[in-house]
Amino acid sequence: MLRLEALHLTQGDYTLTADLSIESGARVAVIGPSGAGKSTLLDLIAGFQMPDSGRVLWNGQDLAPIPPGARPVSLIFQDNNLFPHLTVAQNVGLGLRPDLKLDAAAKKAVLRSLERVGLAGLGGRKPAQLSGGQRGRVALARVLLRARPLLLLDEPFAALGPALRSEMLMLVGDLAAETGATMLMVSHDPRDAAAMADQTITVFGGRVDPPRDTATLLSDPPPALRGYLG
Repeated sequence: MLRLEALHLTQGDYTLTADLSIESGARVAVIGPSGAGKSTLLDLIAGFQMPDSGRVLWNGQDLAPIPPGARPVSLIFQDNNLFPHLTVAQNVGLGLRPDLKLDAAAKKAVLRSLERVGLAGLGGRKPAQLSGGQRGRVALARVLLRARPLLLLDEPFAALGPALRSEMLMLVGDLAAETGATMLMVSHDPRDAAAMADQTITVFGGRVDPPRDTATLLSDPPPALRGYLG
């Protein structure tokens, strides 16, 4: 279980608060307007920012002493966080070893991961030689290889067209189910939440509300969400 216990962060005149729990294996959308704190919430869970007070707990363990790279978290950013000077296989291999000193078994695991996301035979290419959808698949292959129990997605497919974005979200859902990961997916589009998430967290003005059933929330939204959805 992921527990955000009385979490509080202040940056200048901006404040983020959260107090909620998410069951292991849940698929949760995070929606709200730009600047509300959705990405900040993921950064706090991943360890890229530290709260002023409160705790981030995973299965009862306080994650505060654990650096980002050692947390049970995989995070896919909007730019997919690929290194342009590395090959596709090397970008995926970073999920196993940051120094890329991979033995034969690890190299085979990289190839299997690329095959699983539909990139077999493309391991020698550079990110610039791939389409936007293919770059997203590289990031997913790295996530699959890391097999961390918490998967955080910060709108990694926002720049893709509707059909390709839907395809990538379905692939993410398949991978999360395959690994049993708990998934938090930031999105501006309530259709993504309806398609992918059983529960949805809303973030408005720095207030992170506990997860609610997605279908119920979207069919009868509270005033702030109703105003955002239009």
